[in-house]
Amino acid sequence: MESISLLIVLTAALVTPLFMAHFHINSIPTAVAEILVGIVLGKSLLGWVHTGGNVQSLSELGVTILIFLSGMEIDFSLFKPQPKTTKGPQPANPVMLAAVGFATVVLLSLGFSYLLQLIHFFNYPIFATILFTTIALGVVIAALKEKELLHQPLGQTILLIAALGEVIPLISLTIYSAVNGSSDNNLWLLLLLLLAALVLLARFKRVYSFFAAIDKSTTQLDIRLAFFLVFTLVTIASQVGAESILGAFLAGMVMKLLGPRQETQDKLTSIGYGFFIPIFFIVTGANLNLKALIADPKSLSLIPLVLVGFFITKIGLFPVLRRRFKVSNALAGTFLSTATITLVIPTLTVGRNLGIVTEQQSGAFTLAAVIACVSGPILFNRLFKPEPETFKKTRVTFIGGNLLTVPIAQHLSSDRYDVQLFTDKAENFRTYNSEVAISLADYKEDALKAAGAFDCDIIVLGDFDADTNYALAKMALAQKVPRIIARFAAKDATTDRYDRLRDEGVEVFNALDANIALLRSLIETPSTLQILDDTVAGIYEVTIRNSRFAGLELKNLPFIDDITVSQIYRNKKFIAPHGDTQLHLGDHLIFSGDKHLIRNIRTQVEKLN
Repeated sequence: MESISLLIVLTAALVTPLFMAHFHINSIPTAVAEILVGIVLGKSLLGWVHTGGNVQSLSELGVTILIFLSGMEIDFSLFKPQPKTTKGPQPANPVMLAAVGFATVVLLSLGFSYLLQLIHFFNYPIFATILFTTIALGVVIAALKEKELLHQPLGQTILLIAALGEVIPLISLTIYSAVNGSSDNNLWLLLLLLLAALVLLARFKRVYSFFAAIDKSTTQLDIRLAFFLVFTLVTIASQVGAESILGAFLAGMVMKLLGPRQETQDKLTSIGYGFFIPIFFIVTGANLNLKALIADPKSLSLIPLVLVGFFITKIGLFPVLRRRFKVSNALAGTFLSTATITLVIPTLTVGRNLGIVTEQQSGAFTLAAVIACVSGPILFNRLFKPEPETFKKTRVTFIGGNLLTVPIAQHLSSDRYDVQLFTDKAENFRTYNSEVAISLADYKEDALKAAGAFDCDIIVLGDFDADTNYALAKMALAQKVPRIIARFAAKDATTDRYDRLRDEGVEVFNALDANIALLRSLIETPSTLQILDDTVAGIYEVTIRNSRFAGLELKNLPFIDDITVSQIYRNKKFIAPHGDTQLHLGDHLIFSGDKHLIRNIRTQVEKLN
């Protein structure tokens, strides 16, 4: 019977997305559909799936991997100070929005919980607050993934709110259980869990690079390390009395901080969402006994009140999200945050063990959570409208205003680049004055920093004086500008400073070398040079930023029939492309094609997701 139940669950996991694709069901996230399928197959209706033994073990492993992957989705760069990208007021940071938003959830949950105590529905307001603040991070991630929002500002804001709605209730539940239960050692032992995460991060930061260097297809050391982290921290969490999924979430954050390769995250995602996680969602639905809940009139009468509570306690998110996002998306994010099921069931189990939750109350909370989990993502999908913030402009700084730099600064596409140009020569500023030119008294580091010259992705040092460009290059290196291009009129054979700059990552060029290369190309490969001059075709370069293309084989690109890929530039090396070459985030795709197609290709490939 156990093996038949597992077979039915795996069949449902395979058929559900196929069924949704065939009938074009896009309003319901796959995770929610799997919960509904589980309700049909389990105790509530057909009774085909029995959730004991191996089926339950695989489900528990599924939620562990789901929470682990959730931890890996946190973008820690959001916690760093963000450079100014535009003049005037800056858009609210996702971290700040998430912190303020979740604070409103806590306050509203606390108020609603005391209201329940006032009407004698539930006499433990702190425990009720923990229940109302929970958010199903796994369901939220699944919905954001399907909308390609995980790495956009709206997606990261909702993700951080959901992460807080998973971690804070987990820690609170552990503390509440320790204070009100029989054990009094869990409070200080919980610190051991956090300390273990920090120690593992410090110890394995360098080891991970060694793993990547010696990894082979037969060892898959990166995956072994990931599962080692998961089970180590899950074991520690269990030993100190915390919820095991808290350990899994911390393991995911530790793994993220180690800086895994894109292939590693792709493989872990494939393992999780391809096998274990669908089992968890289906078994979660199968475990619910809606027949028993509906048969009890008292439980049935309590459900509307609890359901209203799940929505009211999240309504404070709307004005917070509205500070940065349009009305429809602020509403969509608010409704998505009402999805809660993952933590409700284990929290209610703790409550029953402590003797503070009755069966009727537990049933009301459970069914209300199921309804919220189904309706929240559906409302999100219906209300969400794409934001314009899908394409990140490259910030370019030119230092030195002259016949070389000004025409380039003026002709860079405003759709792709934010350009600023600095000159310390008043006569040049008057001659070449344009909307991008900024006059400075000198090129001292403090003056350039104050003007925001180093807050860019690319800095072009185009002054005609070689010593000035050398000094500016050293400043840019100290300020950690990602790309530095330095011009030198002619190479001085008596110094090695050009080689030193190259060793530090500066891209050095001079007019003589450029002319030699151009003339040589004209002689040896005239057709290539003709492509560069052609008014219709051209050679272009795009950077893979959209995670939808990560792991995709080159032959499966939607526009591959319209272009010819000549090189892939990855980790400072050129790779010869083949049809089965997999693309990674950060790859530079160099190709030739019709210039009228390049805008559409860039919009797809360089969309931040």
